Amino acid sequence: MVYDLAIIGGGPAGVGAGVYAARKKLKTIFITKDWLGQSSVSEKIENWIGTTAISGMDLAQNLEKHVKTYADGVIEIKEGEVCIKIEKSTSPTSPAGSFSIQTDKTWYEAKTILIVSGSHRKKLDIVGASQFEHKGLTYCATCDGPLYTGQDVVVIGGGNAAFDSAAQLMAYCKTVTILNRSENFRADPKTIGVVRKYPNIKIITSAIPVEIKGDKFVSSIVYTNVKTNKNQEIKTIGIFVEIGSLPNTDFVKNLIKLDEFNQIPVNAQNQKTSIVGIWSAGDCTDGLYHQNNIATGDAVKAIEDIYLYLRAK
Repeated sequence: MVYDLAIIGGGPAGVGAGVYAARKKLKTIFITKDWLGQSSVSEKIENWIGTTAISGMDLAQNLEKHVKTYADGVIEIKEGEVCIKIEKSTSPTSPAGSFSIQTDKTWYEAKTILIVSGSHRKKLDIVGASQFEHKGLTYCATCDGPLYTGQDVVVIGGGNAAFDSAAQLMAYCKTVTILNRSENFRADPKTIGVVRKYPNIKIITSAIPVEIKGDKFVSSIVYTNVKTNKNQEIKTIGIFVEIGSLPNTDFVKNLIKLDEFNQIPVNAQNQKTSIVGIWSAGDCTDGLYHQNNIATGDAVKAIEDIYLYLRAK
């Protein structure tokens, strides 16, 4: 069977696309390892539009329920499968321009593809980091920042994400300390300049994190001062890690030319990629901002364009 559409990814973008594809009666194969996007680990999400507050796990369950409600007879969901490779179809029975999608279990054929595979955060690999994850150590300032209102927190990283997170946290927190491994930052000068103007933000360079301490929750972070080779400790109950993320795009790198960050370049007007018949949305793309609401909206935008491609050409 050749599907109208293959959706690859089960986070907010994938679900948004699935709901719209179902309503437009596009025969769709929906491939996802699970429904657990990056936000599923958040204790409390307060910026999901239309919901005052919700846990990450509850959001993931609601998304799954939503797409499954509309799936019957239109969307075939393949849960627990991982996409391994996408290539142009060579089957003589498939329409011209179709694609073959290989998963860890089987093959599928589709006329169009929407890649919404997301990304995964680089983890902090030091003593105590895994022990205190979600217990004071978090990877999402937007999701968890309000939980630390009035507190002294630490941001680890030196790129735009770290500086943007520090600026966001100043809306809630008493003080924010940025720890950067070197004296140089990856963030652009303008962003650095804006953040430096905050009186309650402290920037420490040449600081390599070595240990997270605490009991049931984080109580401090220890870092090594590269210049003195001595350890120093900062008391804090909140640590925000912003050391980068990696897009989940390996399965398509032989078909689509990725950018220097292995993200999928897209046309912001319609989410088209460089390959005719393939669209992409969310954290796996080169979009300027990566948030749940934005990813979902971009995926819906892609479905609108896919529908026209399939039905109006």
